[in-house]
Amino acid sequence: MTGTALAPVAPPIPDELDAVLRRMRFPYLRKAAPGVLATARAQRWDPAEVVRILLEEEIRGRDEAGRRIRRKAAGLPAGKTFASWREDASSIPLPAQHALMTLEWVTRAENLCIAGPSGTGKSHFAEALAHKAIDAGMRVAWFTLESLTAALGRAAVDGTTTRAVAKIIRCDVVAIDDIGMLPAGQAAAEALYRLVDAAYERRSLIITSNLHPSGLDTIMPKTLATATVDRLLHHAHLILTDGTSLRLAEATAGKGVTPLT
Repeated sequence: MTGTALAPVAPPIPDELDAVLRRMRFPYLRKAAPGVLATARAQRWDPAEVVRILLEEEIRGRDEAGRRIRRKAAGLPAGKTFASWREDASSIPLPAQHALMTLEWVTRAENLCIAGPSGTGKSHFAEALAHKAIDAGMRVAWFTLESLTAALGRAAVDGTTTRAVAKIIRCDVVAIDDIGMLPAGQAAAEALYRLVDAAYERRSLIITSNLHPSGLDTIMPKTLATATVDRLLHHAHLILTDGTSLRLAEATAGKGVTPLT
């Protein structure tokens, strides 16, 4: 009789130990325990080594679960990370890319403003930084100006605007993507100002726009635009992108879709 031999199944841990681990809320340690303990008995591991490995399994599991929760809560739009980022194709200088990837600016509550034409990688780079911040244990919130305006508009109905803004800036990084694509009225201008003012010198903002920050007064009331930009740029890294649209270049080269067969 031939066939693939099945790996032996590790015996379950004693009921008393299982109950203790459940009470202590060690789900990842409890899941790993049968295999680790079986290996430890077979290879005569030092008891301290067994404890270390089991606790590391719990830490690893909790870290992974935390990243999943933070990523879901962030509301990131497209799943674009540095794995798909082509740094040599970007007009952002390589030293600036690498410095921003360290996230040291976030620890100093500095802002990042990326301005340039559509399709030059602003949103991709911003989202990749957001994913990197989540992987580093930080909390992130992602908005468009429209979704931010809607969120604060809903809070204004029941008088909880201040509480809503405070909840947003509990995150380490708050991104507002694609400002300037649509005209911004009074409500949008007030929403952006409230967030920038609340985050000032406390949290890091990532702003992407097809407008230079000095041009925000072309899409929103001048007084609010001036006050917003003043706070936004005081501690900010300003990155200007240029060139033709990377999306358009891919489309015209036939790389935007899988060819039909």
